[in-house]
Parts: sequence; C-alpha cells; structure tokens
Amino acid sequence: MAKNNSILMVCLGNICRSPMADGLLRKKVKDHDLDVFVDSAGTGDYHVGEAPDKRMRETASAKHYPIDELRARQFTKSDFQEFDRIYVMDKSNRDNVLRLAQTPEDRNKVKLILDELYPGEGREVPDPYFGGQQGFEDVFQMLDLATDKIIEQLK
Repeated sequence: MAKNNSILMVCLGNICRSPMADGLLRKKVKDHDLDVFVDSAGTGDYHVGEAPDKRMRETASAKHYPIDELRARQFTKSDFQEFDRIYVMDKSNRDNVLRLAQTPEDRNKVKLILDELYPGEGREVPDPYFGGQQGFEDVFQMLDLATDKIIEQLK
C-alpha cells in the first residue's frame, strides 16, 4: 500500500534530473513541515549505488539544495505500491515506467513532472548529462518551479 503523500521522481540513470527533483522536494517538504516521503529512481540500472553526477551535485549545492547523500537505484514494480505519485522527467521514462504498471491505478500515478507547470503540453525535462553546465542550471530552474507547484498542492 502506498504511503500517504509519497512521491517518487524518475529519470533514466537516477544521477541528474531525478535526484535534483528529489533534493528540491525533500527540502521544501521539510521547510513547510509536511509529512511527505520523497525518493528517486532511474529506469536503467547503469548507476545503481552511485552518488548523483558531480555537476548536478555542484549545481544543487550552490543553490543550497545538497543532494550528496542520495544514491541511485532502479525503479521496480513494487514502487507502484510504495508511492502514490510518480513523476517522470521525459516521455521515454514514462514509457519505461508504464511498461511495469500492472493496473489502471498504477498507470494513473505516473505523470510528466512539467505537466504540473504546463498541463497537457507534454513538456520534458532535458537530460543535461552530455551537455555543458548551462544544461544543469536549466534543469535546476525547471525542477525548482515544478516542485514549488507540487508543494502548493500538498499544503
């Protein structure tokens, strides 16, 4: 059974976008004294056990949202039972997560995170992994706004 107000952030490797979304939302949940469990995962197993990408850790730290303690893990079917909201960063992540869904309820938990800001537009958070530092900054800004919107809903 999903925990009340439990949120999972999902990207491909769980070292850039989803840990940043996780770190942002965790701190905002704490700052607002909300009872919400937040975690992140990747659809791939490429980085299981690793810390977030150094560039994303530096970006997060500079903005006062440290994510150094997070470790990558892979999304599993059991996450549908553990979480009542599953935010994915892009359509490929969404497709990979939905392939593991077993019920309509599972499917209904999955949403593109930027749909919180731009409902129905299907916007994606770009993967900054192969780009420069500006990509990490851009991702931070997008996820900062999206997690603000999620906090508004949780209050």
